[in-house]
Amino acid sequence: MDWIRTLLIPLIVTFALAVGVLASGAYVTIFERKLCGRFQVRYGPNRAFKFGLLQPIADAIKAFMKEEIVPKSVSSKVLYVLAPGISFAAVVITFGVIPVGQTWNIFGYDVRLQIADIDVGLLYVMAVAGLGAYGIVLGGWSSNNKYSLMGALRATAQMISYELPMGLALASVALIVGSLRMSDLVSFQHTWPIIILQPLGFLIYLISGIAENNRSPFDLPETENELISGFVTEYGGIKFALFFIAEYANMVVISSIVTTVFLGGWQWPAFLADIHPLVSVGVFFAKVWAMLFLYVWIRASLPRVRFDKLMQFSWKFLFPLALLNLAITAVVVALGA
Repeated sequence: MDWIRTLLIPLIVTFALAVGVLASGAYVTIFERKLCGRFQVRYGPNRAFKFGLLQPIADAIKAFMKEEIVPKSVSSKVLYVLAPGISFAAVVITFGVIPVGQTWNIFGYDVRLQIADIDVGLLYVMAVAGLGAYGIVLGGWSSNNKYSLMGALRATAQMISYELPMGLALASVALIVGSLRMSDLVSFQHTWPIIILQPLGFLIYLISGIAENNRSPFDLPETENELISGFVTEYGGIKFALFFIAEYANMVVISSIVTTVFLGGWQWPAFLADIHPLVSVGVFFAKVWAMLFLYVWIRASLPRVRFDKLMQFSWKFLFPLALLNLAITAVVVALGA
C-alpha cells in the first residue's frame, strides 16, 4: 500500500487547512479592528509588533493566562466546558469539503487541496454548519443565567429561520449545476461564475450567512445593550476566546462557501488559475478576503436591527423570495433541458 498517497498527504493537507482556518480566524480580528478604525477615523491596534501584526497572538496569550472560572450555579459543568469546543469544531470541519486550489503535483504525487470531495458536499456544508448552534444553545443553557439563556434562544430562532432561505439559495445553484459535489460546482464556473446566473441567490445566501453567523447588523444573540453579552456572559479566559475565534473562523468559512458556490472558487478567472496551483490558491483567498472586507464594511455602516424585525425579515420577505427564486430557476432549467 502506498502510505504516502493514502495516509501522509491527506493528513498534511488536513492539518494545513485546519491551522489555516484557525490562523485566518485569529487574524480576521485584527483585520476587522484595523478596518473599523479607518471607517471611524481612529487608530486600530498598533502596539504589538509593526502595524500591530502580533496583536492576535498577544490576545491569545492573554486568554490563556486568565484564570479559568466555572460558576457554581451552572446547570451542567460538562456541557458548560464543552460548548465552546462544539462551536469551534463545527466551524473547522465545515471547511473539509471546500476546494481551495487545483491539484498540485509534488514529487510525483498529486496533492488535492481539499480534504474530501464527497458526492453530497453541498448537503454536508448545510448539515455541519447547523451544528454550531448546539454549542451556543448548550453554552447559554448550562450557564444558568437568564441573559445567557435569552441569547441562546435568540440564536436558535435566528439560525433556524435563516437556514431555510440559505438552503433554498444553495438548492437553486444545485439545480443549475446538476450536482452537489463542490468540485463540480467549481468546474462548472470555468467560463463565468454562478453569481451571473444567480445574483438573487447570492444576495439571499450572503444575508442569511451574516445572520447565521450572528454578525452585525444581526448580532442579536449577544447584543450588549440588552443581554450584557448574551450566551457568552458567564464565559471568560480561553473558553470565551474559543467562542470568539469560532465566530471569526465562521466568517472565513462562509466567505469560502460564497467564493466556491457563487464566485467561481479557484477556477475563475481560468487564465489566472491555470498558471500554477499556488496562483489558484491566491485567487481563492483573494475572493475570501474581499468577502471579509464586505463583512466589516456592513458592520461599520449599518445599525443593529430589532429582533422582531429580524425574524419578520426572514419569514415574510427572505424565505418567500428564496422560494420564488428556486421556482423560477427550476422552470428555466426544465425548459432548457
